[in-house]
Amino acid sequence: MSDRILLDYGNMLATRLGGRGIANDRLAAFAARFADVHAAVQHRRTAGEIPFFDLPHQRELIDRIREFADGVGQAFDTFIVLGIGGSALGASALAQALLPPHWNELSDEAREWYPRLYVLDNVDPTTIAPLLARLDLRRTLVNVVSKSGATAETMAQFLIVRERMVDVLDDAWRRHFIFTTDPAAGVLRRLAADEGVPALPVPPGVGGRFSVLSAVGLLPAAMVGIDVDALLYGAAAMTERCGTDQLTDNPAGLFAVLQYLAHTDVAAPIHVMMPYSDRLYGMADWFRQLWAESLGKRRDRNGNDVFRGPTPIKALGATDQHSQVQLYMEGPFDKTITLLTARTRSIDLTIPPAYASIAELAYLGGHSMGKLLDAERRATTSALARSGRMNMTIELPAIDAVALGQLFMMLQIATVLAGELYDVNALDQPGVELGKELTYALMGRPGFASPGDAPAEPAHICR
Repeated sequence: MSDRILLDYGNMLATRLGGRGIANDRLAAFAARFADVHAAVQHRRTAGEIPFFDLPHQRELIDRIREFADGVGQAFDTFIVLGIGGSALGASALAQALLPPHWNELSDEAREWYPRLYVLDNVDPTTIAPLLARLDLRRTLVNVVSKSGATAETMAQFLIVRERMVDVLDDAWRRHFIFTTDPAAGVLRRLAADEGVPALPVPPGVGGRFSVLSAVGLLPAAMVGIDVDALLYGAAAMTERCGTDQLTDNPAGLFAVLQYLAHTDVAAPIHVMMPYSDRLYGMADWFRQLWAESLGKRRDRNGNDVFRGPTPIKALGATDQHSQVQLYMEGPFDKTITLLTARTRSIDLTIPPAYASIAELAYLGGHSMGKLLDAERRATTSALARSGRMNMTIELPAIDAVALGQLFMMLQIATVLAGELYDVNALDQPGVELGKELTYALMGRPGFASPGDAPAEPAHICR
């Protein structure tokens, strides 16, 4: 039990919330439906439709990643990931959670000679240009991550960085790139063959938001010394734990069902993820994409217009107790709040006893800052419950690779289970494609040049 994630969901139930929240008998009655939902997901998994379940067991790929990271990879001082969305958020979440804070500012010795890590997940030139200007590109390795090899943002980044590399290194630029892309098709796969650039595969059927446990997340992790075996061990343990169709024994199932019932029974479609740790804030970013892109769909699986899906929000404890919690406490009853925490922390600070005559300061002395953060979290859960606000807590045993592997897999499994509950395809993202096509049209990509496909110039402007 001590090394497992715990889900405390009592504050989601009406008996704890003065009648608001999910009725206990409703949750109990849902157990039978969950068994059917679980069976449907397991059937799809067996049929090969949900391959992220199998990522913890990709032994050959792990060996390739480790060989590259421990060999060629360690010849570089800086490692850059070019990607967007699921091609970047998982790597960022892993780095924020598992690397020492301010990693890139540490000395080479303090980083144990692992490279600095930068994840460029946008196309804002005011961010990219200054970074490229101050890096020694002769000591920089660039990982271009795009399954299709045609992602406009990522390929624009690639073309810019490649040109800078050519200017500095001439033909040797190729030794400073590695691609993570489709195993057989697409632009990057073709470039890898034509240019002699090494490439790692994104398994077929694994979409970007489900790819953190593939080479997409594992290569950046291995490059900076994160224990990828421990990460996958945790993910495999969670997969086994969620193999049961008993609702109250399945943390992913409970999370999915509670969020679904909060939305459909209690009119709470806004789902807040609120870590009480700076190190876990990247998980809230990663979860927002996972939950929104998977479950926000116009059509159900029969093609009917339903315009369905919850809205994920991120917050940070205790910071957002001083910004968002006022709304959560006294605003509409349309939210659930999931708090993330850990039972143990690797470092703590003792608050010095001082100013004994000032009551507002004296009570803090002798306590630890970690205890204060825990008190803030516990007070928030209690205050929310007293105000009739649904909340639950996901407690990690520690913020380490095993626990992160568990959490990633738990939330991914919860997402496909929720897709069954909402009756939508959790694995596609048709709403994203129109924006891509209109971008291609505006940028003049062949085949996307019809003026009717491009958005019109705004007619109403306040100047």
